Amino acid sequence: MKKIFRFVYKGILIFFLLSILWVLIYKWIDISVTPLMGIRHFQSENKITGKHQWVSLKDISKNLQLAVICSEDQRFMEHHGFDTKAIEKAISEHKSGKRLRGASTISQQTAKNVFLWPQRSWVRKGLESYFTFLIETFWSKERILEVYLNSIEMGNGIYGAEAAAKFWFNKSSKDLQPNESAAIAAILPNPRKYLANPPSAYVQERKKWILQQMRNYGTWSLSE
Repeated sequence: MKKIFRFVYKGILIFFLLSILWVLIYKWIDISVTPLMGIRHFQSENKITGKHQWVSLKDISKNLQLAVICSEDQRFMEHHGFDTKAIEKAISEHKSGKRLRGASTISQQTAKNVFLWPQRSWVRKGLESYFTFLIETFWSKERILEVYLNSIEMGNGIYGAEAAAKFWFNKSSKDLQPNESAAIAAILPNPRKYLANPPSAYVQERKKWILQQMRNYGTWSLSE
């Protein structure tokens, strides 16, 4: 029993040390590939190569930064990785008979996309919470948003702001206008199904809502 205990203890200790080191390394280096990109590649029948190009946050339009915050996580700057108000609201709505909706923050989505896999399970959710805590501890909000905007799916085989801007609107991410940014943000709930351009009726309505939220939110000044 003692040998088993020591083995488990050492395994847990090594996992903690390696995961912290992993997060610290990603604090500084550009992330060229994520587990999700690899999974999508092998899931594809044609083994398509995903489109992805890393750009710094200052080279991503503030319109897109604002659009994703307004659509995905309006309390991004206030919380420490977990939006308890959104979680409580989702649970309350579910109890009243509505479909249970997600309440994941940008930080949680970043942790899932960069360090983990997409399938839902209690194990993955637990690890997601752990990595969310780590990136909120060791990264700045600017870095979290930068990694998020460079790693999430923004189309089928399209990853990150730069690839999405070129694919959907044939321009650089730094030149995205509010309407274009809202269109990209509108497809994030299911970027492999929805089109940013031309948008479906659903995406068009969601885009209008995001544009209204952007106007209500005000000037975005996280990055210079």
